[in-house]
Amino acid sequence: MKNAYCATGRRKEATATVWLKAGSGKIRINRRDVKDYFRRKVYEAMIMEPLRQANLLGRFDVEAKVRGGGMTGQAGAIQLGLARAILKVNPDFRKTLKKAGLLTRDPRMKERKKPGLRGARARPQSPKR
Repeated sequence: MKNAYCATGRRKEATATVWLKAGSGKIRINRRDVKDYFRRKVYEAMIMEPLRQANLLGRFDVEAKVRGGGMTGQAGAIQLGLARAILKVNPDFRKTLKKAGLLTRDPRMKERKKPGLRGARARPQSPKR
């Protein structure tokens, strides 16, 4: 995309590359409309939040390529990528986006399985006698 701003966002196992281009407000994820990709309105609202905070709704087209993780992780990754792309458009939005908590990467990840255990923390049942 020419004259576009690009940024990357991650959450859990999901990684999103987001392009922001001047336009009419279309949002496409993996070449599909946002309403087709995310069936639940919660995820759509989550993605729109950076644009709403920066007061840029309807002024930019968003194109996102996301892979890995589930729906929540993907929506979170797109949200972070979009917030970072908005900063490239105009760094003055940093204070607004930071206050809304949209520039902080969620560090929570799946905990690894440990040796001798059944899962990350679940232990094998011990015999009573």
